[in-house]
Amino acid sequence: MELFERWAWYGIYMVLALYLTGSTDTGALGFSQEQKGSLMGTVTFLLYLLPIITGAIADRYGYKKVLTIAFTILATGYFSLAYAKSYWAFYALFLYLSVGAALFKPIVTATVSHTTNEKTSSIGFGIFYMIVNIGAFLGPIFSSKLRALDWKYIFFLSSLVICINFILLIFFYKEPIVEKKHNPLIASIKNILKNTIEVLGDFKLILFLLIMVGFWAMYLQLFYTLPIFIDQWMDTRILYRAIENFWPALAHLAGTPHGTIAPEILTNIDAFYIIIFQILVSGLVSRFSPLRAMSQGMIMASLGIALMFIFQNPIYLIFSILIFSLGEMATSPKIQEYVGKIAPPHKTALYMGYSYLPLAGGNIVAGVISGSIFANIADKPTLLRHDLISKGITLPNISPTYTLNNFYTEASALLHMDSSQITSYLWNTYHPNHIWIVFSSIGFVSFLALWAYDRFLIRRKKSLAK
Repeated sequence: MELFERWAWYGIYMVLALYLTGSTDTGALGFSQEQKGSLMGTVTFLLYLLPIITGAIADRYGYKKVLTIAFTILATGYFSLAYAKSYWAFYALFLYLSVGAALFKPIVTATVSHTTNEKTSSIGFGIFYMIVNIGAFLGPIFSSKLRALDWKYIFFLSSLVICINFILLIFFYKEPIVEKKHNPLIASIKNILKNTIEVLGDFKLILFLLIMVGFWAMYLQLFYTLPIFIDQWMDTRILYRAIENFWPALAHLAGTPHGTIAPEILTNIDAFYIIIFQILVSGLVSRFSPLRAMSQGMIMASLGIALMFIFQNPIYLIFSILIFSLGEMATSPKIQEYVGKIAPPHKTALYMGYSYLPLAGGNIVAGVISGSIFANIADKPTLLRHDLISKGITLPNISPTYTLNNFYTEASALLHMDSSQITSYLWNTYHPNHIWIVFSSIGFVSFLALWAYDRFLIRRKKSLAK
């Protein structure tokens, strides 16, 4: 069920930034970067925040019942999104969808926990993490092909994939044997709030979670910003031809009929690397403490994301995403491991329930960065409009009757440049690749904060204890 849920989610999420900001005459929505950042950031923030409450709902009413509700919301939500064309309609339906995902998320991890023991839990969660990335890898591949036909098809496919989970739920899913909680739901939620206050009182935990918000804000640019940056600034025909010379069948499989590589295929390399290298990386970093492994991972991820945005040649993405992925693989799994280690023995489960809070906060920060900050530094339409205004040329704002492609076409005629020439001119004049400084700085500051946390708080406490 996790595989199909992740397939459906990443089939949408990996191309969502492109869909939200693309030209309306291609079937996309034509929103601004600010609208995109706000929508993706706030809704996904709630998706990772709500499981604190939805976990109690599942415990109270049973996993199978709540899974039925979750899949119903997800299937209808994905289907309905295909017809949402206004900002607030899409926002409302995406929020509705996030509730379904939030209902599902704590159940699947709890199911793995209840169906494994101390000896098999490592293997069980290892398989679970692998399944997550297989689903994350498959979704964008299908969406990339379908969106070339019609954007609606990607939403229809995600809805259909979720419906497969109904079959698995009805005929194969066995509810874990757990102690039923018959407390009123309100009492359960009050207990959650009480636990939250208790967790917030642990300075060591809260400081660590705040530091990790920075890591996730940097990491999430893989979804929020990189697809748009590739689409606006990189000529992926270069990469297509390079692959075609080496392996023609792969170029035709991964490429488009126009001889390009879609942005989501390139960003999806991250999931591919994780499937291939995660076990190896986990073995290598197991010899280090969680904090040291995360620190090293942050440095690598910061370097990788810098290299993603510095160069205009898409061939470099193959290597920069590898560096980024290795950093991600060293950092991400260690977050929960560290939270489990610093938790008091009788509060491990409670602390683990809050380990996703940095990912929630990271989405808020990522939304702001990929919105107004990206728009002012690296958004091609924004830079082009600024340039036209500096030359005394004013063109209409993007609207349902004046699309982004209309804007590009008219600007091209006025500047006497074709699309490639405009891209090169703006790149050399305004240096949109400087956005790497913002992204990598967040990662580097997070690394310094984690180093200081380890050096002056954790190690100092250990030395005083001795």
